[in-house]
Amino acid sequence: MKSRRPLDGIRVIEMAGLVPTPYCGMILSDFGADVVLVDRGGGAGVENSGLMAENPFEYGKKRIRVDLKRKEGADILRRMIPHYDVLIEPYRPGVMESLGLGPDEALAINPRLIYGRLTGWGQKGVLARSAGHDMNYIALSGALSLFRRKGERPVPPCNILADMAGGGMLCAMGVLLALIERNKSGKGQVIDAAMLDGACYLCTFFYGLLGNGLIGPEIGTNLLDGGAPFFQVYETKDGRYMAVGAMEPKFYTQLLEGLGIDPSSVPQQYDAQAWPEMIHRFAKVFKGKTRDEWADVFSGKDACVTPILDLSEVGEHPHNRERDLLVSVCGLLRPAPAPRLSRTPGIAAGTRTGKDPDSREVLRTLGYSDEEVMALQDQGIIG
Repeated sequence: MKSRRPLDGIRVIEMAGLVPTPYCGMILSDFGADVVLVDRGGGAGVENSGLMAENPFEYGKKRIRVDLKRKEGADILRRMIPHYDVLIEPYRPGVMESLGLGPDEALAINPRLIYGRLTGWGQKGVLARSAGHDMNYIALSGALSLFRRKGERPVPPCNILADMAGGGMLCAMGVLLALIERNKSGKGQVIDAAMLDGACYLCTFFYGLLGNGLIGPEIGTNLLDGGAPFFQVYETKDGRYMAVGAMEPKFYTQLLEGLGIDPSSVPQQYDAQAWPEMIHRFAKVFKGKTRDEWADVFSGKDACVTPILDLSEVGEHPHNRERDLLVSVCGLLRPAPAPRLSRTPGIAAGTRTGKDPDSREVLRTLGYSDEEVMALQDQGIIG
């Protein structure tokens, strides 16, 4: 018997794009949604970008390649819309409208449709139609300013903050919220999911610290941004790293014990004036052992000290193995769906879209005959 998942029966149209939209579609697919990836062709999607030969975002989805600039291609999407619950698209404002497939047109066809618009800058504002990437969105949100050492330039945290968290994940949350509301009203709605908004929303705690005067003017000198010796990263003897998060006094005591430091020989934990000196002292101690030796020292201690693992090491850690943190899908390791539900958990899909689109299968479900499908294929309207 097939395992039940929370979004079983929900059908999603995912317009092909780079990273945030496929990630959103992956989340929905992991938790049961039937996702069809609509590839406009011409390299619009991740699968055509050359970024990844094996793309975990694609697994479990169907794919149809359609030339939406031609009337017959746009008509295929119009015929899909009445049969689907959700449409998510990653294009700049006005692109879907230019195809006659904007939210007004789509909701007129299917008033119950959830129409997710996942963009960098959002649907309005002076930058709405401008190009951008993760770094640009987190820069304008204030988030990027937090990722730097004292006196150094900000370092972008890969593209996790805007593309994944502030974009794809919050768009998926928006879809879920809209689906819940639809159960009450029977109506769909439009989601304006901007990565700028999402990245800023993720910084709520730091805006709170700023408003309460708990962040100083110089980033890299504060409690959570690398200024404190007990909330810090230290290099080890073998050129690897340990993460230290011993903020509370009881954890700090365990940290000092593991480092072999007499508490009476160091300043009070929250004496910020002494923090630079203590960072230097802790750094010298950490250099005395390898990363794995320090991991052994702090194993079983409540010191909030952990080894920093490379991606290739994550699956081998005993805790991660016990939780099946990574799962193999079509021979590719990827993170298991999260969060974990006790009765209807997410399942990482075990099939990939493949190189050949599923255009025929999808079109047949819409009532196209074999002859019509062949004609569309011969005319180059579908892949």
